Amino acid sequence: MRQLYIKQKVFSLSGKFSVKDQEENEVYFVEGSFMQIPKTFSIMDVACQEVAMITKKTFSFLPTFFVEVHGQEMVTIKKEFSFLKARYSIDAAGIEVQGNWWDMDFEVYRNEELIGAVSKKWFTWGDSYQLIIVEDEMEPLLVSLVVAIDCAKAAQSATAAGGGA
Repeated sequence: MRQLYIKQKVFSLSGKFSVKDQEENEVYFVEGSFMQIPKTFSIMDVACQEVAMITKKTFSFLPTFFVEVHGQEMVTIKKEFSFLKARYSIDAAGIEVQGNWWDMDFEVYRNEELIGAVSKKWFTWGDSYQLIIVEDEMEPLLVSLVVAIDCAKAAQSATAAGGGA
């Protein structure tokens, strides 16, 4: 079992931040595209090899994010039409997210087996998340899932601030 920590830089225009292990060593680097359509986030390992890509679908009625891990589409996060409260769905073959994923407190299962858990750290400057990885081979997917959910939350906040739905 391994623990990783994701702490975003609050005022970063390009969306650059790193994922660290328990000893504060950088394990992954996340870099968002700046002024680019479609908006993307690339996740690279310490050897600067891309392990995952998150893409926000352009020209979509409702925000949709695609997560690719090692070049394979693994997860889709999509806003659902709702009048009262923002609702999103997560669609991934064999992957199930249980808990309050919108508040970043959830567990991830593959074929009903626990593969990881996420919890938001409070009283920190910016968003900070603890990611517990149970299955090592699922690490890039779990990191990507946390970043993608955070992207969806940021898009929702931007929409709400602009007065849209």
